[in-house]
Amino acid sequence: MSSLADVDTHVREVLNIVNNPLASRRASDSVAQSWTRCLTEFHLDPGRFVMPPVLTQRELTERREAASDLIACSKLEMTTLYQQLADPELAVVLVDSDGVIVHQVSSVPFGEAVAADGLRVGALWSEREAGTNGMGTCLIERDCIAVCQHEHFYPRYTSLTCSAAPIFDERGGVVGVLDVTSRSKLLQQHSLVLVGMSRQMIENRLIDARYRHANMIHFHSRPEFVGTLHAGKLAVSDEGIVLAASRSALFQLDLRSPAELCGKRIEEAFNATLEDMIARSIRGSFHPVTVYSAKANSRFFLTAQTPREAANSGTRILMNDSRAKPSRKETRDTAGQGRLDKLSHLEFGDPRMASQIQLAARVIQRKIPIILRGQTGTGKEVFANALHSISPNGSGAFVAVNCASLPENLIESELFGYRAGAFTGAQREGRRGKIVQANGGTLFLDEIGDMPLTLQARLLRVLEEHEVTPLGAETTVKVDFQLISASHRNLIELVQNGMFREDLYYRLNGIEINLPPLRERADALALIGHILETECEDPPTLSAEARQALLNYPWPGNIRQLRHVLQMAIALCDGPEIRCAHLPPEILNGASARAMSATPSPQPAPLAHLTDDAQMSALNAIQVKERETVLLLLDEHRWNVSNVAKVLGISRNTLYRKMHRLHIRLSHDSSAPNDA
Repeated sequence: MSSLADVDTHVREVLNIVNNPLASRRASDSVAQSWTRCLTEFHLDPGRFVMPPVLTQRELTERREAASDLIACSKLEMTTLYQQLADPELAVVLVDSDGVIVHQVSSVPFGEAVAADGLRVGALWSEREAGTNGMGTCLIERDCIAVCQHEHFYPRYTSLTCSAAPIFDERGGVVGVLDVTSRSKLLQQHSLVLVGMSRQMIENRLIDARYRHANMIHFHSRPEFVGTLHAGKLAVSDEGIVLAASRSALFQLDLRSPAELCGKRIEEAFNATLEDMIARSIRGSFHPVTVYSAKANSRFFLTAQTPREAANSGTRILMNDSRAKPSRKETRDTAGQGRLDKLSHLEFGDPRMASQIQLAARVIQRKIPIILRGQTGTGKEVFANALHSISPNGSGAFVAVNCASLPENLIESELFGYRAGAFTGAQREGRRGKIVQANGGTLFLDEIGDMPLTLQARLLRVLEEHEVTPLGAETTVKVDFQLISASHRNLIELVQNGMFREDLYYRLNGIEINLPPLRERADALALIGHILETECEDPPTLSAEARQALLNYPWPGNIRQLRHVLQMAIALCDGPEIRCAHLPPEILNGASARAMSATPSPQPAPLAHLTDDAQMSALNAIQVKERETVLLLLDEHRWNVSNVAKVLGISRNTLYRKMHRLHIRLSHDSSAPNDA
């Protein structure tokens, strides 16, 4: 509060609301009830502020150990949420079931500022200790709640706005609260929605962590929602007993509590056995299959998967006849999760990256050509090599050719090889080309957009006829390989400009996988930790300032640049901690400029679609971030509104309204394709 007069005004307001039933209408029911509890049950005085108690280090360690699975499942979602909100004046806070702060994500200046008010790891923010506040009141209400500024009990906290959501375990108990505390009243409505979504992710992660030996069923009444946050999630034992159910699952099945389902057979929920659902999911390549509820005869779509341990061991029988041997396809698909495990080093929680990995892992099994699209340094060759390792050609060679780094007169001989004496300077014994070397393995053509047109025709013929003729030779060599191409350029634009053959493009483009730039990845912090661990046996930690500088920097060189920076920092670090002094000046300068920018992560593509300054200035930070996300999806789907609406799980009309609200003009480019 700014003055004693403001403090007195707030105290009188609290007392008036509690003591006068008519005045209580000026406050929400939850706030009025909370103020009443604080005065009558906890005997708190709004005019006498008492700092929340703080646990000793030993007590905090014990508390964090008791909540270790909750913290582990929450860390990534908290970091992602902090990056989504993109406001340095906020903290993402996790408390346990008693209101003790066990983890917190914030900028260093804001963290230090609110620590002076008692908002810090180890502090107890129950309603009994801190009065009406997002975390403590949420624990009592067991529901999402926003406590805005003067709704706090103590005047000390009336500059803060809290948005909190309870985290439930699989049995319906509250195990903690996820909260966003900020100084911005504007963020309240948006942050409460995002907090609720992040809470759902944490609850699903808790089920995965606690029931990793169980079979997982994801279901929804609409097939497009299977695999999303809206889907229900069930953990089922090998005997067909339901062990855990997400709140979304209870909602889908019209149940009020987990006790109505947990401990019962899966057939009491659906008209199919566990073995039948798993077998059908495998036969359908894990596309949603149809089942009906056991009681109401409602239709659902689901996928059922065996646990990772069983998938890796290959010991389970998935057919209805337990004595039957699994088919070749079932054996291959049972190990599908094991294949994904081999790709785990490619992402650490970024949802876009995870979806692209799952898509690529599926199509690589059918030897479909893949194009990797991404900026320089996003790890296209690493991604391609990882795909090769899980492909049917994984036992063969992985042969990489960078079409941009080789002189034009050498690309042909590199790719197709030559016979002995084919030209002056040729090796006496001739040379096998890269295509022949990749026979039985994988050919990776990096920067395929830079391949000369004359060679594009020869490559097309190889792909169509599965044979190659070396330079100077008269006989052909039969070849069979998995093809993966990559480019940072837009191949469709190259085709339209006559710089790339259209027939070759459609031969290469079985499917396109898009790798997001580092600045857009939600798992940047986890990726930094992974690189540090791979670079040295005993990796140093990051100081809070260095960590924030790395997260704020836009990384034009992406993961390649990040790795070089961390390698240098490790070399310069003379202790257990990397500090700002160990980072290059351009990192610190770029991070500062980005942190001070009005828009958190300006992208070249979205900037091309800005309307005017007046319209953009009317958008808040959340809307700016949402606008960039919608623009990115529109660009990825070539401004096909129908396809983007499907990805977002909304109708076209809803998307049109969202675009209008975010000042996105559909007529951004006269050459853009029409919506189908």
